[in-house]
Amino acid sequence: MNILLIGSGGREHAIAVKIAQSSRCEKLYIAPGNAGTAAVGQNVALDSSDFEAVARFVLDHRIEMVVVGPEAPLVAGIADYFAGQSSLSHVMVIGPARHGAMLEGSKDYAKAFMTRHKIPTAQYRTFTAETLAEGERFLESLQPPYVLKADGLAAGKGVLIESDLATAKADLHEMLGGKFGQASASVVIEEYLSGIELSVFVLTDGQHYLLLPSAKDYKRIGEGDTGLNTGGMGSISPVPFADKEFMKKVEDRIVKPTVRGLREEKIPYHGFIFVGLMCCDGDPYVIEYNVRMGDPETESVFPRIKSDVVELFEHCAHGTLDQCSLSIDSRTAACVMMVAGGYPGNYEKGKPIDLGTDAPDVQVFHCGTKTDADGRLLTNGGRVICTTALATSLPEALLKSYNRAADINWDGKYNRRDIGQDLLKLLVG
Repeated sequence: MNILLIGSGGREHAIAVKIAQSSRCEKLYIAPGNAGTAAVGQNVALDSSDFEAVARFVLDHRIEMVVVGPEAPLVAGIADYFAGQSSLSHVMVIGPARHGAMLEGSKDYAKAFMTRHKIPTAQYRTFTAETLAEGERFLESLQPPYVLKADGLAAGKGVLIESDLATAKADLHEMLGGKFGQASASVVIEEYLSGIELSVFVLTDGQHYLLLPSAKDYKRIGEGDTGLNTGGMGSISPVPFADKEFMKKVEDRIVKPTVRGLREEKIPYHGFIFVGLMCCDGDPYVIEYNVRMGDPETESVFPRIKSDVVELFEHCAHGTLDQCSLSIDSRTAACVMMVAGGYPGNYEKGKPIDLGTDAPDVQVFHCGTKTDADGRLLTNGGRVICTTALATSLPEALLKSYNRAADINWDGKYNRRDIGQDLLKLLVG
């Protein structure tokens, strides 16, 4: 079949590689893609927010499956648009309809869903400009640190964690005053959960599910998890402490109630659920839901999937995920992200990239790249390229990934040098 993959980052490059490997894929298009996806499919200049233009392309190119990478088109209702058009209703869309996408589109909606279905999460309340004074009093009732989250989509930058009450109150004023635009018209304040973060990914058809490998990403720009939040500076899969006992807790207390909740509330869902978790003294608590794969977690999770992903997507679309199984590479994947100088603040684009030399068991995923008229590879974003290595141990995977990253260069390149070091200490300790 012909397949359209929507997105332009490292997540989409990693997904595109797996789709292109499938015997079920005749032709792969990526909209808009990047210089890396161009090597495994055909990039097309489509605006994913223009559903009519996407629909015309799908019909003109006899697309049978649309895989949606980022969250914005899902929250905007691209799956609903396809389902509502008689000429498009046969097209399989991998990604939830708008109702299901609200699990990411609204933090308040997601927390209320968790509360209804008794899914463990931090206590919380939601505030608007009209209830600002109540929000301040709620902050006073909590112990530091204080967690404030923009209710809507804020490109991964809408969460603030402060240790000082006065600063947290000032943040609340700024957020409700428009710091994150409409996304922070409502603000969720919740208790701080102390522990180790990790992510668990689920592919579900709304009735059944497959549990994908766990992963841990690294959000801060600086080593030792310091500095500003980013889209992600690296990832590891699997997470060493996420053993069978812990994952059984995740499945029983979180994954099963989540899928059961979708079913009971008659929320149509065909796609990924990204469960952001905190491990608190061996017990899992949900920090947030996302309704798509994470980035850069995809770059460490997808290289470990041995199954034909297009076949999995077909079962997902048809509601028959219970008829298939998932085969996973037992090796560890380590992903190191390289970014433009100045990111996540101001940075320049258009820097020529030297990709160096290929290395065994290391994949290079493009995140923010393009080629110019002369075919030169250039930077085209804040997060530019990442390397993912597979090995039998975490230290070996990190060594391979870092060695390959060191061979890739452009003016101003930066990467953290401590990805995975916290997990190595856990393994040793």
